[in-house]
Amino acid sequence: MLATAAVRRLDRELSWFRGLEAEDRSWVGLVAQAGISAFISWFEKPTSVEHATEQIFAAAPPELTRSISLQNTLQLVRVVVEVVEEHTDELAASGMENELRDAVLRYSREVAFSAAEVYARAAEVRGAWDARLEALVVDAIVRGDTQESLGSRMSALGWSGHGGTVVVIGQTPRHVSGPYPARLRRSARRAVADALVGIQGDRLVLVLGGSGDLREAAASLLEYFGHGPVTIGPKVTSLAEAGLSARHALSALKSASAWPLAPRPVLANDLLPERALMGDKEAKHSLIVDIYKPLSNSQGSLLQTVEAYIETGRSLEATARELYVHPNTVRYRLRKVAELCGWDALHPREAYVLHTALSLGRISESRWSGELDHTFSA
Repeated sequence: MLATAAVRRLDRELSWFRGLEAEDRSWVGLVAQAGISAFISWFEKPTSVEHATEQIFAAAPPELTRSISLQNTLQLVRVVVEVVEEHTDELAASGMENELRDAVLRYSREVAFSAAEVYARAAEVRGAWDARLEALVVDAIVRGDTQESLGSRMSALGWSGHGGTVVVIGQTPRHVSGPYPARLRRSARRAVADALVGIQGDRLVLVLGGSGDLREAAASLLEYFGHGPVTIGPKVTSLAEAGLSARHALSALKSASAWPLAPRPVLANDLLPERALMGDKEAKHSLIVDIYKPLSNSQGSLLQTVEAYIETGRSLEATARELYVHPNTVRYRLRKVAELCGWDALHPREAYVLHTALSLGRISESRWSGELDHTFSA
């Protein structure tokens, strides 16, 4: 009778209970009935309250914690307690009403603690599972695995997918035990809308997503990296391209030692010359297609001006004499070069990038380039 009355009260007062599927409603009813039965058994033969309450939630499957929150469960406990209290006069023997009410309050307190323990265990299991799943997802991104299952796995980890995505790679600090992983995850998820953390031995990988400034977000997390360079892959728009960002960031990390004065963090595209020297085909392709080809196909003398500027030791006056033009004309043409390909020859580092792009472009147009590629690959 009490169990039936409790379920009716739940259905009348709790909107979340009315919205449950039939199977989950039946599980809740079984839990309520188990709680009342266990209370009656305990009241007839008092033993340890903790021992009496520990079996109440055993009847329900662990998956029920996903359908019903801890707050919902405590509401359920409160309603059931109210139902039992309302019937104490007809349940208790004469003169035992107050004793029965006190027993109900004591028992309901222990039920609430038992419910909290159930949810705590479920959270620990979910946390351990999420950590393993996160490690698998980050590893798949670094390996370039773009299977359809990757999207469902990231959704399971709460990845919203709004905005762009970048991969940040650096060294892991010497000591990563204790609260370090949890603090890193909290900081990363405060910095961006989406974040995944992968600790792969001596390598730390962050996958950051969102619509904000992801480079600034990466810079705010530098304290969690160990010594050495930290590289940021190019921003991509879809999850399927996250492996591309990781590949660029990893290539940049391997070649960053060739630029000791590189900023920290450094964009992978800022290390294109060093990556090309390491044999990175994507870096070579980017230097040729994004820099050399536009200059080569441009009207006027932009390519000739850059080449003369580099060959004369980056001197505006010497370049002007070489080309028989005014230095202001050289300066104007170099500004047009920066507008065309995004690299400013007046900046020493960017002039080095342009120099490398021009060298690779000339080699690619050489009749020996195919034979050289075959020799190097062999």
